[in-house]
Amino acid sequence: MTPPSRPAPRMAKSRPLKPLQGHMNTPGDKSVSHRALILGALANGTARISGLLESDDVLATADAVSRLGASAGRIGPGVWTVKGTGGRFEDAASSLDFGNSGTGARLMMGAVAGTGASARFIGDASLSARPMGRVTEPLVQMGAAIAAEADRLPVQLNASTLKGIDYRPPVASAQVKSAILLAALGATGETIVREDHATRDHTETMLKLFGADLTVESEGHGRIIRLTGPQTLTACDLDVPGDPSSAAFAAVAALILPGSDVILRAVMTNPSRTGLYEALARMGADITFLPAGQASGEDIADLRVRASQLSAIDLEPDIAPSMIDEYPVLAVACAFAKGTSRLRGLSELRAKESDRLAATQAMLAANGAEARIDGEDLMITGGEVPGGGNVITHGDHRIAMAALVLGLAAHGGVSVDDINMIATSYPAFIDDMTALGAMIEAIE
Repeated sequence: MTPPSRPAPRMAKSRPLKPLQGHMNTPGDKSVSHRALILGALANGTARISGLLESDDVLATADAVSRLGASAGRIGPGVWTVKGTGGRFEDAASSLDFGNSGTGARLMMGAVAGTGASARFIGDASLSARPMGRVTEPLVQMGAAIAAEADRLPVQLNASTLKGIDYRPPVASAQVKSAILLAALGATGETIVREDHATRDHTETMLKLFGADLTVESEGHGRIIRLTGPQTLTACDLDVPGDPSSAAFAAVAALILPGSDVILRAVMTNPSRTGLYEALARMGADITFLPAGQASGEDIADLRVRASQLSAIDLEPDIAPSMIDEYPVLAVACAFAKGTSRLRGLSELRAKESDRLAATQAMLAANGAEARIDGEDLMITGGEVPGGGNVITHGDHRIAMAALVLGLAAHGGVSVDDINMIATSYPAFIDDMTALGAMIEAIE
């Protein structure tokens, strides 16, 4: 099946105007939103989810679980209920279309496999070019019947009976780990996932909220997770914390735009997601974390961010799992820092919505910043950024948002070739940024 075509591009431009001021309610975390819908769909009973991110990616997951027999419905802005299936998905009568969402597609492969249902997974052109073997291979080892060509979508998953496995993922990937754990809920026997480098642990935290019995132990820089199936989940109520990946754009914009002082509300501070903020602190960023309680088992804080003179950083690759989505906007911060930064070990960025390593370098170079790729590393020499360039986003939402942040402090501003895809993860991005005082406008 040919992936659906994208709508006509909508161009936009950002330019310097004034310091950013005020506060922003951080949108719900995308990773937690996906998992809330999936776990709610697998559980017995009805889950109530507040603060759900209503982005294209998350809505695709809501549609998918509904096609499999769960009942997911919106009862107010960001407030949803999911009536679960008790771990008994129905066969999907039509293809499950995940659009641009790698998280939704990969996690749902695990969930569907564990219930013994059948479904066909498709996505847009970008998602159809991304690797799926890292998820399908361990599922096949568990006994899943999967048909796919060349490690890509479409993927046909047929009804099968699963058994537990002992698996060490070849790449640090929370999506791989989560797909295996979701499948393990319906498998017979113990499943063990051994991580060499710890990745975001929302699935483990949320499984426990839904009553799952699993253990997590540290081993070196990684973790060992054990879950014995089959298990049945029990629905619960969830408040989705603010997304640190989305907050990153306003945070970096405030740091590089002189005179800025903003507060970002209710940002999740799970250590597996705060690598960007640790890196910025090492660069001299003035960021204060004001604890604000918990949401769905996750600590949250209000972040006060004030404009800062940043210094270059030599960033080790081990930090990547805790900030894998934030490298484009970190690169923007590096473009305004004093000295030459080296961001190491970024090969995994080539398997994102675009070749995100190449796209990030091209974004900076198109606007007069000194940036080059050295093997798997990105080298950026900071200073004043002339701007005035047009950024080719390659359909990548994080490149589009990072480029618009760059334009807020680049002398000549920055144009991007399309902003439609921003809705995949952060539909309110432009509204939120302009409310803080940013100048971002569509080009008709």
